[in-house]
Amino acid sequence: MNSRAPTTCALRAEGLQVALGGPPVLRGVSLALHPGWTAIVGPNGGGKSTLLRVLAGLLAPHSGRVMLEGRPLTEHGASERGQRIAWLAQHEGSDAGGELTVRNVVQLGRLPHLGLFAAAGPQDDAAVDAAMAATECSDWQCRRLYELSGGERQRVLLARALAVSAAVLLLDEPTTHLDPPHQVAVVRLMQRLAAAGTTVVSVLHDLPLALQADRLVVLDQGKVCAEGSPHATEVQAALVQVFGGALSIEQVGGRWTAVPCL
Repeated sequence: MNSRAPTTCALRAEGLQVALGGPPVLRGVSLALHPGWTAIVGPNGGGKSTLLRVLAGLLAPHSGRVMLEGRPLTEHGASERGQRIAWLAQHEGSDAGGELTVRNVVQLGRLPHLGLFAAAGPQDDAAVDAAMAATECSDWQCRRLYELSGGERQRVLLARALAVSAAVLLLDEPTTHLDPPHQVAVVRLMQRLAAAGTTVVSVLHDLPLALQADRLVVLDQGKVCAEGSPHATEVQAALVQVFGGALSIEQVGGRWTAVPCL
């Protein structure tokens, strides 16, 4: 994996506190997110998806703030945020595009650049073509979204996020519904985007996949327990601890992976 030390902070969380009608979901989370691939991991209910929604500007924190390119996220207009941050939600479902074709859905990723009424130009078409090629959904671009399998829909929705051509890509469970070959393809895609300078932040439950990221953030009970390289001993120890010792981190074939303790 790339071990470069990034110098530019694209997105920063400062003391985020969030409660959703009950106990706090995020408890003073602070993170600096740089170009590269960061995977957020931890047990169910730990606050991972909530953190991603706050970073995307979809949920306002009760206290703390998010900084985008050195300015508070709230000071960026909606169009500006939409051009700089692309978002893939978890479990968008089969109705995400209605009667739209695959290509129509991916074209929605260009709305922050075009607005509601501007016609797409060659640059927009090129971005859509590249996004569909990257997620291997070009061959069925004329099909309706509801006609696709769950895995196929997931690839289309990922292509829509890629079509934004944003500097920051926030992905909540991007490998959901995907078979192993396409899970691997998405991991390689995130690695390529990260190497090209995109700030990729993904929530992943699949720990063997997450361990291929440049950086891990271990989140549990709304707090950051550890962050750093997946190779770091303290990060691996925190990962084992938050899952109650139900797994071990081992090196297999030159790569780190999570092995269940059965």
